[in-house]
Amino acid sequence: MLLIGNGRLVTRDPDAPFWENGAVLTDGDVIRAVGDTARLRAAYPGAEFLDARGGVIMPALINAHEHIYSSFARGLSLSGYDPKDFPDILEGMWWRIDRCLTNEDTRWSAWASYLDCIKNGVTTVFDHHASYGEIEGSLFTLSAVAEELGIRTCLCYEVSDRDGPGKMKAAVAENEAFLASCRNNPMQAGMMGLHAAFTLSDATLAYCRDRTPQGAGFHIHVAEGIADLRHSLRQYGKPVVERLWQQGILGRQTIAVHCIHINPREMDILADTDTMAVHNPESNMGNAVGCEPMPELFRRGILLGLGTDGYTHDMLESYKVGSLIHKHHLCDPTVAWSELPAMLFDHNPKIAGRCFPVPLGVLREGAAADVIVADYDPLTPMDASNLNGHILFGMTGRHVTATVCAGRVLMKDRQVLVCDEAGVWAGCRRQAADFWRRVNAQ
Repeated sequence: MLLIGNGRLVTRDPDAPFWENGAVLTDGDVIRAVGDTARLRAAYPGAEFLDARGGVIMPALINAHEHIYSSFARGLSLSGYDPKDFPDILEGMWWRIDRCLTNEDTRWSAWASYLDCIKNGVTTVFDHHASYGEIEGSLFTLSAVAEELGIRTCLCYEVSDRDGPGKMKAAVAENEAFLASCRNNPMQAGMMGLHAAFTLSDATLAYCRDRTPQGAGFHIHVAEGIADLRHSLRQYGKPVVERLWQQGILGRQTIAVHCIHINPREMDILADTDTMAVHNPESNMGNAVGCEPMPELFRRGILLGLGTDGYTHDMLESYKVGSLIHKHHLCDPTVAWSELPAMLFDHNPKIAGRCFPVPLGVLREGAAADVIVADYDPLTPMDASNLNGHILFGMTGRHVTATVCAGRVLMKDRQVLVCDEAGVWAGCRRQAADFWRRVNAQ
C-alpha cells in the first residue's frame, strides 16, 4: 500500500472536498481510504509514505482531446508554407506531416507526449491519431508506449477520404483491430476516429458506422473551421451536426470536438443525443478558427470537456486560457468562472467514465489510484470554497512533483521513474531531425 499525505488534499468528492492536512491510501490500483494524515499513518503504519511536504494533493488530470502525432511539429519550418486560413494550415502543415509519419516516428512522438503528460500530472489521455505514412500498427505503437509508462489512454485513428479509399479502409481496419485488442484492458480504450465531416463522404460515414462495435463511439472534429460548415451546407444542404446525426454518428459514446460553428438547433441535437463535446481553447485561438459557444453548450446540458488538441500537455494551462478566451470574446468578465473548472475537474472525469471501468478524477474509496502532488504553497487562505481560484491563478502543470497512476508511482520529486527521461529526449531529437528532412523533401 502507498500513503500519499502531509498536504492540502483536494478530493473532488462533494461529501469531503478538502482536508487541510489530508492523505490518500492506495491499495493496488484503487483508493482504499481518504482522510487526515495523522490518523491514516497511525492506522496503516506499514504503508509506504509519499510526503507531499505541505503541497497540494489532488486527482490526476485528464486530457479529453490530444494529438500525439503533432509532437515533431515543435520548431519545424516547412518549405513553402504560407497559410492564409485554416484549410491552408491543414493542407500545408498537418496533412503534409501525417503523410510522412512512420511507426518509428509515432513511437518517439508517444514517448515525448506521454512523458510530458506525466510531468504535468496528466494520467489519462484521449488521443486522436493520424499517420498516413504508416497506418497499420500505429495505434498499437501508441498503446505499447502508454503501457510501458503506466498511463491510461483512449486511442483512435483519424479516418479520412483525403488520401483515397485504400487508406480510408486501412484506417478503419486499424481502429477495428485496436478496439478488439483493448476490450478487456482497464487501462486502455478505443474509439472509431473520424477526421471531420468535410473529408468524409456519406458512404465513408456509413462504412465506419457499420464497422464500429456495439458500445463503441466516434471521436470526430466538428465544425472547427467555417469551411467545414460551408462544405456541409453546399454539398448536403444541412449543417455539420445535423448531417452527422442523420448518419448515426452521434450518441452517448461519441466525442464531438470543437463545435465552434454550430447553431442552436445543432446544440439541441448534441444535448438530445447525449453526445460529448470537447473544447480546445489554445488551438482555436492559434488556428484563428473562432471561439466555441461554450456558455450556450453549458446551458443546454451538453457534457463539455476540456482538451488541448496537441497544443500543450499542460491541462492547467488550457484551464487558464479557456477562462480568458470567453471573457475576452464576450467582453464579459463574469463568464467562465464556474464552467471551466467544471469542464476540467467534473466533465472530463465523466467523459472518461464512459470509456474506463473505474471512477477517475476523484479521490475517494474505490476510485482509481490516480493522484498527483503539486508544490503549491498558498499565500492566502485556501479551503473548499476557493480552491479552484488557487489552482487557476497559482498553479501550472510544472508545479507537479509526483504523479501516480493506478497506484504506480510514475514520477517522484520531479524525477520520472518509469523511463530514462534524458534518453527519451535525445532519441526524440534524433528522430525529429530525420523526420524534418523527410517532410521537407516532399
